Amino acid sequence: MLTIKKIRNISGFILLLLLVMGCSQYQRLLQSDDYELKYEKAIEYYEDEEYGRAITLLSDVMPAYRGTAEAERINYYYAKAHFRNGEYMLASHYFKSFVEAYPNSEHAEEFLFLSGYCQYLESPRYSLDQTSTRQAIRELQSFINRYPNSDRVADANELIDELRYKLEKKHFEIGKMYYNISDYQAAATTFETYIKDYPDSEYREEAMFLTVKAYYEFAYRSVPQRQEERYEKAVEAFYAFESRFPDSPKMDEARNMYEHASDAIDGFRERRELTESN
Repeated sequence: MLTIKKIRNISGFILLLLLVMGCSQYQRLLQSDDYELKYEKAIEYYEDEEYGRAITLLSDVMPAYRGTAEAERINYYYAKAHFRNGEYMLASHYFKSFVEAYPNSEHAEEFLFLSGYCQYLESPRYSLDQTSTRQAIRELQSFINRYPNSDRVADANELIDELRYKLEKKHFEIGKMYYNISDYQAAATTFETYIKDYPDSEYREEAMFLTVKAYYEFAYRSVPQRQEERYEKAVEAFYAFESRFPDSPKMDEARNMYEHASDAIDGFRERRELTESN
């Protein structure tokens, strides 16, 4: 009488046997010169979601089918297999290569979108290097420009908005980082560029307030000979902040810095006029 344990052991043995047989068959296939069989089996592996094996076999048969009617289909599966296998940077490259080689293919629209989408998937959190984020934006925008009436345009725009927000957040945090390490000049310059580049940002109010604060701190810690011109920058930043956010909860703090800066500027001017009159 078969017990549950024996059944499990038998099932495990059968599974292992099938695995060994499958590996042996695959190894023989790799060594074969029968490209037609390799091609056929590559598609089978793809359909069975064994993408690594499909990629290897397709790579083997590509040279043999170059310039033939089957070349497009092979390149289609090759790019898709990398995508399904989670190799997004490679997939993006092969999607683009496919579109360049077969611009009139029925798959060209899908692949141009997927090329940008793969870059989107590789885009890291905002605090890390954003090279792939910028590349994703360029490729998705290229897709929109080429296929403005595509059903995928809405998805592409949504992805671009998400990627741009990441760049926006990165830029804003760089300004805060400069402020936190007391590099007030760099902080003020970074925030001013940020405000110009992202006029509708949700962080605009805080960025404009921190511009005032950074210029004020920069002036306050400067040598006396440079303080006047730097306090003037703080005053200009305050006027811009007050004009845009007159009811800001940070207005009292900003106004205190403005008044101190204005008093300091008046003091410099009075001393200069006194010196000139003598």
